[in-house]
Amino acid sequence: MSGVEVITFGCRLNTYESEVMRAEAEKAGLNNAILVNTCAVTAEAVRQARQAIRRARRENPHARIIVTGCAAQTEKQAFAEMAEVDAVLGNEEKLKSASYRSLPDFGVSAEEKLRVNDIMSVRVTAPQMVKHIEGHVRAFIQVQNGCDHRCTFCIIPYGRGNSRSVPMGAVVEQARRLVEGGYREIVLTGVDATSYGADLPGTPTLGLLAKTLLKHAPEILRLRLSSIDSIEADKHLLDLIAEEPRFMPHLHLSLQHGDDLILKRMKRRHSSADARAFCNEVRGLRPEISFGADMIAGFPTETEDMFANAVRLAEECGVARLHVFPYSPRPGTPAARMPQLDRALVKDRAARLRMKGAELYASHLDRMIGSEQTILVEMNGLAHTENFTPVDAAGLEPRSLTTVAITGHNGKHLTMRPKQMAAA
Repeated sequence: MSGVEVITFGCRLNTYESEVMRAEAEKAGLNNAILVNTCAVTAEAVRQARQAIRRARRENPHARIIVTGCAAQTEKQAFAEMAEVDAVLGNEEKLKSASYRSLPDFGVSAEEKLRVNDIMSVRVTAPQMVKHIEGHVRAFIQVQNGCDHRCTFCIIPYGRGNSRSVPMGAVVEQARRLVEGGYREIVLTGVDATSYGADLPGTPTLGLLAKTLLKHAPEILRLRLSSIDSIEADKHLLDLIAEEPRFMPHLHLSLQHGDDLILKRMKRRHSSADARAFCNEVRGLRPEISFGADMIAGFPTETEDMFANAVRLAEECGVARLHVFPYSPRPGTPAARMPQLDRALVKDRAARLRMKGAELYASHLDRMIGSEQTILVEMNGLAHTENFTPVDAAGLEPRSLTTVAITGHNGKHLTMRPKQMAAA
């Protein structure tokens, strides 16, 4: 191989940062290299990263393999000890071209491979400017990094550090650059995006940032948010949901569970009643809105009744897309020291929660039949409606905004009939 290849795991923020990594590595003159941007959210994510590293070495015996991302930050020694790995960079180091200019020689010891500093010492998130997001028709912008909360199951703060925000002016500049490059949809992303602004002068909020962005970058046709913590939603965000047609009617919620005692043991800051109230309020403001949600099955001490409360909350909130995680103990987190459930029971509850998610999704698809939707067509023959429902759009021009009639679904995607093409 030649050039720089990037293998990305995990969240949208990682997808964005992979483009920054590629640009910085190329700026440093790196060649014949594979950058692996890992995720640490579950043990399975770490396992998949290690598997990909081994496969990359088999297929590219002479390439440099550089591992970074959250798993590399939290489990640096384990990755450095892999014979297939040539260097390990921390989450801060991966974004700097200097890191790629000072890589260790081949065949060095595990300790010499390490370029991982204390992420908790990082206090500022510098704006990272990219011109495009490879393979995507929607562009991601990092507005925040890190997290000040310490949910008992979560290792991510130890991989990302404390919360820090990108100034609004830099976000607007990045959005304008991406729109000029042909992107019609922008997604604001962060580790804990709804904590945006607490560390900036004047303490602006995520909702105010989104309002400012749409005002000062009127060329943006569609604006989305990545995962949010509903308890931190501010008045500006609710205003956008109610009044701004360019703000897309879809929110992905970090619910995690539906039982109040489990939520307390998770050290979450909302109750099940808070989640229901938020969903009801938002649906009243924007009836066509859809919700995605993260939920964990099999958390330590979870009883069958507690699990039933999680299922009930997903139903009562009307979650369209349920992203289910079987609880995965992460070393160093408080939950890993709690009484654990049998792994077979954890997997069984995750499977049952996914079945409920499939029922909810089928009902959502059924409700969409007969409607007219504006879709953004992607590179792979799929598209997404404004409320982020996937549509089979084979044959339509990628990057186009198209009005279609929804005629049915195949259980995964909506099917459609084109009505008219939106103005280019």
